[in-house]
Amino acid sequence: QVQLVESGGDLVQPGGSLRLSCAASGFTFSNYAMSWVRQTPGKGLEWVSGIATNGLKGYKDSNKGRFTISRDNAKNTLYLQMDNLKPEDTGVYYCAKSSSSTNWSIWEDRGQGTQVTVSS
Repeated sequence: QVQLVESGGDLVQPGGSLRLSCAASGFTFSNYAMSWVRQTPGKGLEWVSGIATNGLKGYKDSNKGRFTISRDNAKNTLYLQMDNLKPEDTGVYYCAKSSSSTNWSIWEDRGQGTQVTVSS
């Protein structure tokens, strides 16, 4: 079965950086688009960034220039490098598997999440 295990969340000061990882198993990772999504109190689940199998990447406007999504198909791992973090980036971050190779907006499975808290 599909397993997605996120790690790397932490408490960080504004302006700091974090690198999230998502270890995938139970499916052919290289065949599917992947996303990072975020759960915040009062806002629900929101899309953060996505990457297709052809390497095409997309970002929520508020994250552009600060976040970088990447994937290592040899290691079955998805990454999210987050720089210049802001308090509004706080939330539980999940990696999500798409049912498509190109459309990262179709979330089929999610991991258990990793908490990111940005606060001074």
